[in-house]
Amino acid sequence: MSPLPIELRLWRQFAAVAEELHFGRAAARLHMTQPPLTQAIAHLEKLLDVRLFDRTKRSVQMTPAATALLPQVLDLLARAQALPEQARAADAGELGRLRLAFVSTAGFSLLPAWVRIFRERNPQVQLELLEATGDMQLQAFERHDIDAGVILHSPGFAPPGLQSRRVAREPLVLALAEQHPLAARASLVLDEVLTQPLVIFPRRILPSLYDAIFATYHAAAQSPRVAQEAIQMQTIVNLVSAGLGVAWVPDSVRQFQRPGVIYRSVAGKKGRQVPVCETSLVWPEGAVPACVTRFIDCAPAWPG
Repeated sequence: MSPLPIELRLWRQFAAVAEELHFGRAAARLHMTQPPLTQAIAHLEKLLDVRLFDRTKRSVQMTPAATALLPQVLDLLARAQALPEQARAADAGELGRLRLAFVSTAGFSLLPAWVRIFRERNPQVQLELLEATGDMQLQAFERHDIDAGVILHSPGFAPPGLQSRRVAREPLVLALAEQHPLAARASLVLDEVLTQPLVIFPRRILPSLYDAIFATYHAAAQSPRVAQEAIQMQTIVNLVSAGLGVAWVPDSVRQFQRPGVIYRSVAGKKGRQVPVCETSLVWPEGAVPACVTRFIDCAPAWPG
């Protein structure tokens, strides 16, 4: 037999009688007369099929069942009383959950401070972080598994169905093994690096930047010599340290101090420049939860 729904009003009346142990005082506290209160308690006992109070002409005592129920009922009433304020806080973005995905490169620079500021300003918002490549984030948006994402892309890329805010722009630099012949140079020029074996991410995870890198080679009448593909930027750098090839990485990856790897800036030529990449916060078009808006407001501003 399924339990019958019990109105909150009945629990409030039960709590008043349990705390006062006097129907008259409980009725006055509830701003009602005693007969309706007596009827309400009798109705509650019938619904529960449990006696809650032992009554005599001189006293009212709680039964063991009532004694066990009272703490839970008081907790229920307190939580019910807090609901309006919680609803207003959730509507304002001060309470709730934010599911944020991010690419690994964001963790090298802007994300730690960004998250710290958001948590300081919004301590009651539950922040769930998920490291995911760009293609995984787009799929997660389609499944409504995330609320916002931090992605890496080439300039001008506009993910379909998403709004975006650019938060960083940086050039690509070349990661080389310390033993590489070019590693002794303080800086490099584009033409001398395009013939080197390349370690790069698969096109599917970051097509806009992949195509921009390949376009740089094609503009110089070169074809990239892809030696190895890897998904995570840390893995790419690790493979560079093993001597498998060189890799184009965002400038912020310099902070990943992998032993055996150095980073060098590469100078372009007129009409052929080193690719740049951008990091953006993206979120679905249309109505956005207020907690997402608050995270957007905490995003670092990139001029221009």
